Amino acid sequence: MSIFGRKDTADTTTAAPAAVNPALAALTGDYTIDPAHSTLGFVARHAMVTNVKGKFLDFSGSLHLDGGTPSASTASLDVTMASIDTGSADRDGHLKSSDFFKTDEFPTMTFRSTSAEALGGDDYRITGDLEILGVTRPLTIDLEFNGAATDPFGNERVGFEGKSEILRSEWGLTWNAALETGGVLVSDKIKLNFDISAIRNA
Repeated sequence: MSIFGRKDTADTTTAAPAAVNPALAALTGDYTIDPAHSTLGFVARHAMVTNVKGKFLDFSGSLHLDGGTPSASTASLDVTMASIDTGSADRDGHLKSSDFFKTDEFPTMTFRSTSAEALGGDDYRITGDLEILGVTRPLTIDLEFNGAATDPFGNERVGFEGKSEILRSEWGLTWNAALETGGVLVSDKIKLNFDISAIRNA
């Protein structure tokens, strides 16, 4: 099922494009991300041997979905950096400090999309500008559309799962410590995971 109105490619003739499926077109609209049912997570390699998982607890965002034109779909996200949670108060405090996120000086991380495209099936890709520590660089997120439904409270919802990878050093996050056995304490590569539920605006 395609929320971006991907044209059916099964017919390779030169006939005029098929009309947009009404069920898909019905999803066109503006949505607000529901943080109570969404997760913004990340994974970093620690000491070269294990993974540390974390997430942000305070964020807001919006989506505009277009059932006919993928390039007209947009997304925006604002994340409160001090809401980072890795399950360790000491580690979270270090991440908020001047060694990493400098949350007193840079309280918010933002993402603003610049393009969206359908890849086939339920797979999509969204590209945009990610700002951390005042540095803005492009980020591409691969998304899977999980479906649409009306919840028991009458909210029209859409859901996505997404993933991406970044090199934190490209945003100025360069703190590290060398290990006696070789390597470093914290990986440069960070895996990003998104589980998004969004509610259609009234």
